[in-house]
This record gives sequence, C-alpha cells and structure tokens, in this order.
Amino acid sequence: MKNKIQKFGWIVSGIILGIFFSFNLPLLADKTQPSSLPIEDLRTFAEVFGKIKTDYVDEIEDKQLINEALAGMLAGLDPHSTFLDLDSFKEMQQGTTGEFGGLGIEVGMEDGFVKVISPIEDTPAYKAGLKTGDLIMRLDETQVKGLTLNEAVKIMRGKPGTSIKLQILRKGLDTPLEVTIVRSQIKTKSVKAKIVEPNYGYVRITQFQERTSQDLADALTKLRKENKHALNGMILDLRNNPGGLLNAAVGVSSAFLQDGDLVVYTEGRAQDSKMHLTSIPENFIRDFPRNKNYFDKVPQDIKDVPLVVLVNNGSASASEIVAGALQDHKRATIIGTRSFGKGSVQSILPMNNGTAIKLTTALYFTPNGRSIQSKGIEPDIFVDDGFEQFAVREEDVTNHIVNPQGEEGADKKTDKNITPPADGGEALRSFKPIELGGEDDTQFQQALNILKAIDIHQKN
Repeated sequence: MKNKIQKFGWIVSGIILGIFFSFNLPLLADKTQPSSLPIEDLRTFAEVFGKIKTDYVDEIEDKQLINEALAGMLAGLDPHSTFLDLDSFKEMQQGTTGEFGGLGIEVGMEDGFVKVISPIEDTPAYKAGLKTGDLIMRLDETQVKGLTLNEAVKIMRGKPGTSIKLQILRKGLDTPLEVTIVRSQIKTKSVKAKIVEPNYGYVRITQFQERTSQDLADALTKLRKENKHALNGMILDLRNNPGGLLNAAVGVSSAFLQDGDLVVYTEGRAQDSKMHLTSIPENFIRDFPRNKNYFDKVPQDIKDVPLVVLVNNGSASASEIVAGALQDHKRATIIGTRSFGKGSVQSILPMNNGTAIKLTTALYFTPNGRSIQSKGIEPDIFVDDGFEQFAVREEDVTNHIVNPQGEEGADKKTDKNITPPADGGEALRSFKPIELGGEDDTQFQQALNILKAIDIHQKN
C-alpha cells in the first residue's frame, strides 16, 4: 500500500511539474540563484494530494482539490488576492460594466467571514443599511466560516425577487444582527449630478466603471449649461465608493487637473507593474486618438472652479487615488473622515483554462509619493458622520499588506477606544443611510458652507 501511495505521489509530482513547464516557468534558475520552484515542497504537496485521494473518508474529485489548493494559495497572500474559477471570472467581468445580479456590495474576506468593503448606492444592500466593515457570518442557514469568497458570493447571488437573510457582526455591537435583503438586478449609475443651489454643483461617483469618465464629462457639461455661467463651487462626493477601474480614476482626476499632471504611480516587483499615469487622454481613453477625448467638450473653467471632495471610511482604492491626486496638487479641499486605505493594485491574470487569478502586483502612490496602503487619505477638514468611532478600514483587516512607509501615521481606531453607544447600540442596529447631498447630510452641508466661504473670500 505504501509503495502504491508513493508511486501515486510521484505521478502527481510529475503532473504538477509538467503544469509548471507548460506555463514556461523555469524550474532551475541561474547557478548562482536558488531554484525557482521548491521541488521538495512540491513533492510534499503531491504526497498530501495522494493521501487525500486514497484515505479521505469521501471521494474527492481532482479538480476540486486543485481548485481549493489554488484558492488557499492566493487567499494566504493578502485579503485582495484570490483565485477566480470560470463563473467567478465571468461575474467579475460583468461587475465592471455596471450591470449584474445580487445584493449590491463590494466584499472581501476576513478571518473566514465575508467583509463588506462598501455597499453600492441605490442597491438592496445599501437600502437595507449594510455598512463598511460589517462581517457576514451566515447566509440563510449556511455558515460562512469554511466557505471561500467565491462560494459565498454564489450564495448571495440569485434570482431577482428572491430574499436572503444575513447574520451580521457589526463593530460596536455585542451581539449579531439579522438583515433580510431581496435580491435584484443591479444596474448602477456611476455618476449623478445636480445644481444644489444657484452657482453650486454637486457630482457623486458611486463606482469607477468603464463609462464613468465619459459620463462625468457629460454631467459636467450639462451642469455648466444649466447654470449658464461659471460655477462658484463644486462638490465631488466619493463617499462609500469602493473603487473600480484604474483608468476611470485617472479620467475623473483629469477632469479637474491640468493636462500632464501626475495622477498616480505604482511600484511593484515586475517591470510592467511600475507605472506613472498622468492626466493625458492616452491614460484613460481606450484607442486614443481614434476615440476622441470627451473632456474636450467640457468648459475649461471647470478646471478652475473651487472644489471640495467628500470621503469617508467607505471610500477605497480608485476613490483614494482621485482624492490623493487632487489633494497633492492642491486642487481640492478634502472633507470628511479618513478613507479606507486600500492602496494595492490587483491585476487580473487569465489562465489557459478560462479561470483567472486576481493578484496583488503593486502599491499605489499619490503624486507626492504617499502610499495609500492601510493609511488612506486624511481629510484636510475632519467632519464626523456620527459613526467614526465604529469605522473599519484596511488596517483592521487580518493579513493586510503593511504600508511600506510605516503605519504609525494612521489615526488608528481599536476596540479599546470604543465606548458603548449611549442608546445601547440602537442607532447601529437600525442604521439606514441618509440621502447623500440632502438636508440631513452633515458632511455635505459643511462642504457647501466651505465653498460659500471661499466665494466670499475671493470676492473680498
């Protein structure tokens, strides 16, 4: 029996090594360098694989074992690297176009639970009151612990009109709460704009998608036309925006920066992970100049209008790139609370069999060289939304990538700093989002007051 298992292990070893050869990965590097692949460890992997195949109580298919091994390998790196099977890869591609089914939340994994990065505005999850940092412990009767992120997402997705009950652990509450959400076809509108008062514009970006920059150009042109003359001020609202496409973030920044200004740069080990992206059309318009620059039609005075950017702990990734660029170039005043701190770059790397991996390949840096990772963007003017004490950010996520410039600068919130809510946690349990950009939105009203003060100062 032992000889059979050993023989099986060597066969699996040969298969695994053959797979690596097929991907053109060298087994042996230069003589002065260690082996690129740990042969003995791969033999151990093959041995464990063989033991499971012959001794495990249930028969397990090879494909399941290999997929789970791949998923575990990616999950062990950081919270944002993951293995995408065929279905997950397809769903991820649908997510960037702005139309997909489900609850409407950007999620990750932490300690075996699904973590809410940010609820997407106007979706069932957003209206039900899910908050950044919520940990989903159970999906109907299925415990999340033990599931992969892909498996959990598949359970959350379903036919529009059907409901699902989530058990949630929320920071600041001693006991979990349960929320029932009705699934729907998610169609997100990434750009919303309006004149909030004469001469003052408001633009909200909910996600950074393929059409976001073009939709922003249309919105700015429309606002300017409605106001008939130059605006006295504008608010760019990036709160609860979980991010999205990098080129969309560059495009949004370019709408307010001068041509050629540095928006963001990235640093990684691979040569193609080192980028310096400036506010020129080549960096945010596909097939430029065949596709013309849609910002050409936007009145040039938009680039000079006094600008306030709203952020909170739900502003992540691409949102932080925009806020950081506008802050470093002193183009805008940042108001709100510190952003989430997701400053890592995930590259989608398709595999030959139709699957893919989402792999962290670099870190984002603002034009002045600040790393966003686990620190986020500190606002120029702090305005609490009433829940800052219970905010959750990247730095709170287990196994997060440490900021290369040190994390001592971040104004960290720990459980030791949290005092029990005076109302016994009722506000946290019954939380429902306010209308952003409305009368009850304290951060928005403060931003509008600041713009008015700037206008008075300039006139005097």
